[in-house]
Amino acid sequence: MSTKEKVLSNLIWRFAERIGAQAISFIVSIVLARILGPSEYGRVAMITVFTAILQVFVDGGFGNALIQKKDADDIDFSSVFYFNVLLCLVLYLIIFLCAPLIAELYCDDKLINLVKASGLIIVISGIKNVQQAYISRTLQFKRFFYATLIGTIVSAIMGILLACIGFGAWALVVQNLTNALVDTVVVWWIVKWRPKAVFSFSRLMSLFSYGWKLLLSNLIDVLYGNIRQLVIGKVYSPSDLAYYNRGRQIPNLVVTNVNTSIDSVLFPVLSMEQDNMEYEKRIAQKSIMISNYIMAPIMMGIAAAGETLIKIILTEKWISCVPFLRIFCILYMFQPVHTANINVIKALGRSDIRLKQEVITKGVGIILLVAAIPYGTLMIAYAYLIGNFFNQIVNSWPNKKLINYSYLEQLKDISISTLLAIFMGICLYGIAQINLPSIIILLIQTCVGAFIYIGGSIVLKIESFQYLLSMFNSRKFFQFK
Repeated sequence: MSTKEKVLSNLIWRFAERIGAQAISFIVSIVLARILGPSEYGRVAMITVFTAILQVFVDGGFGNALIQKKDADDIDFSSVFYFNVLLCLVLYLIIFLCAPLIAELYCDDKLINLVKASGLIIVISGIKNVQQAYISRTLQFKRFFYATLIGTIVSAIMGILLACIGFGAWALVVQNLTNALVDTVVVWWIVKWRPKAVFSFSRLMSLFSYGWKLLLSNLIDVLYGNIRQLVIGKVYSPSDLAYYNRGRQIPNLVVTNVNTSIDSVLFPVLSMEQDNMEYEKRIAQKSIMISNYIMAPIMMGIAAAGETLIKIILTEKWISCVPFLRIFCILYMFQPVHTANINVIKALGRSDIRLKQEVITKGVGIILLVAAIPYGTLMIAYAYLIGNFFNQIVNSWPNKKLINYSYLEQLKDISISTLLAIFMGICLYGIAQINLPSIIILLIQTCVGAFIYIGGSIVLKIESFQYLLSMFNSRKFFQFK
């Protein structure tokens, strides 16, 4: 199988895994949202801030270092595995002991046991982390498909069952833990790699010399991404936090499917050819164009149909999340630009640049957040959107020199599909104003949106559409080996 076919095959398997898992998770979240109230979701969102921050240390940058290192062997993988397990036990002890302080921060004693239970996901992730790096390095994403799907289905059953019998926020916590546990068990079952009885501190330090900068940049990124939840949960109410998170969840579902699929395949592929700058640019360019072509119409469609969508799937009690949904749709529409640029920088071993970027972008983001806090949760979301556009420029800037691919050239590559998606969104928003039942409006919007975007792609001869159509017609989508 050629490199091109291998990339396509693994990308499709990764995409199928994300689509399957997220589709099930989305359906389950709808069911749970109808059973549980915003305050219960808000309470769980408060504590996931802390587990998400500690989760960064689980990888410690070592996962990316294992993928990026050309000659990584069993000594490298085994050394990272043993270190990760030990680190995760220490991290869990920290969050266990800090549970009363977290509950005191939010003035809610019910959070103590929730925090202690949620923290177990850190230990579970530590056991799975190196296996994930091995799968990514060897491009065996077909194995992710089975592990993720089984974990998602089993955890969905657990979550709904506990919610129905009145466990409230505990239903969400147990669902997350079950998903991680089953996923880990299946990965260990289907992946043949096992840690050897070897450990090299020098190898660990060698990997850490690359990974610590990514660790710090990832930590800054996660702190920045979750600090809004921390602020909203503390300054405002759990319900306000639930509306903010729910508005982000639906567009994030699409981003997780498309962006995670591309990210997990793109980084190891770029790392394999890190000495070929022309190849790096070609892959990054194709990634940005195709992923934006897919992402833009979905984001604009969700934004335009936001109110109708929320009424149908979540009921009127969640209608306050619509403004947040629209803001995050615009924000996430340009996520492929971030992903491709960051992966090029990581693949070329320039973790020092990533760290500098994180310091700059997050510093500006914190300033915007502090300025927005007195004006409410909606203004906090707008400040996040403004910061995101600044981040695009900073994240793409180094690649003008590294691979001769400037930000202006990137914008030019996605300009036609983005403008077409915006035009489609405006048309769909106009349809939403018609006085018809919500389900009829949504069906009309879906049909009209598909007609405008696909028809426009044919008329304008958009390159990404032509490429995807040719790949589909050649049946290479189905050549999995």
